[in-house]
Amino acid sequence: MNMAENIRSEDLIKAEEKKETSINTIPFYKLFSFADATDKILMFFGTAGATGNGLCQVLVAVLFGDLIDSFGLNKTSDVLQAVSKEMMNKMGIYLIQYDRSGYGESDPNPKRSLRSEASDIEELADNLQLGSKFYIICSSMGCYPTWGCIKHIPHRLAGVAFVVPIVNYQWPSLPHNLTKDDQRKKDYWLMTMTAKYIPKLLQWWAIRKTSTNDPKTTYFTSKDLEIIKNLPGFQGFSPEKLRNRSIFNNLCSDFLVAFSSWDFDPSELSNPFPENGQSCVHIWQGSEDKVINLKIQRHIAERLPWIQYHEVPNNGHLLIYDTTVCEAILRSLLIG
Repeated sequence: MNMAENIRSEDLIKAEEKKETSINTIPFYKLFSFADATDKILMFFGTAGATGNGLCQVLVAVLFGDLIDSFGLNKTSDVLQAVSKEMMNKMGIYLIQYDRSGYGESDPNPKRSLRSEASDIEELADNLQLGSKFYIICSSMGCYPTWGCIKHIPHRLAGVAFVVPIVNYQWPSLPHNLTKDDQRKKDYWLMTMTAKYIPKLLQWWAIRKTSTNDPKTTYFTSKDLEIIKNLPGFQGFSPEKLRNRSIFNNLCSDFLVAFSSWDFDPSELSNPFPENGQSCVHIWQGSEDKVINLKIQRHIAERLPWIQYHEVPNNGHLLIYDTTVCEAILRSLLIG
């Protein structure tokens, strides 16, 4: 072998080594692009690795409940569009979204409970090996499993941001004067009983209701409708979707856990971060939200002084899709 051939051979070896290195080394977030339907079940809730001395990227979980979809929205990937790439790069964060059980490509779990979902989250964190603690951002129906996390696995949490969290009128500590005239309490009770004992009747009613009324005008404010216009692929639960038995059964299962009696009262929970000296739990609420009773939300925040309460003027139930608000949520959670 002459000198030219020897140099060419060495160049080829270096090129192959470089190629092999580039194949074996990819950004962490790209691993999630290889997930199949089974993997997405494991990625049901996101986890966040410890930041250590700033050497690790912060991973933030974004949890959503698809009952928000029955108010109109089922394209949760739009949340990522509400956060600028500049901010994500500057803060060094990855936002990871997962399909909750029974939504998207995740298998349904008809035996779900607050305790089992918290256990699933803990198991997920261990399986993904992303550290001992994780952050959670949850919205609407995705918030009830997060209350379960604060109750059952507080030692695994780095911080929590509730965004327009649902209210369960079965919570014993809710004052009667705040709930007695609230039509939502009666509606939830009736729907819960029907879902439990006569689900076919509820399915018929839901199909009929969506066929004759536009839920957007019922549950969304003018600000919500403005946000919807800028969300590509926006769609609600149509009569066709509700006729799908598996979709409807999963909605019933989710609804029953969220609005039936719990094994604890959130307003009696202890601060999950007593050693920090400051609150790492936030509630973000739109002042014009038609879905949530604002007075009850304020009451919960007053009962739990370790929660930082943020009431955003002129915003409704789609608060998290407002770019300015979404970025403020991230900053308050990760920076304080």
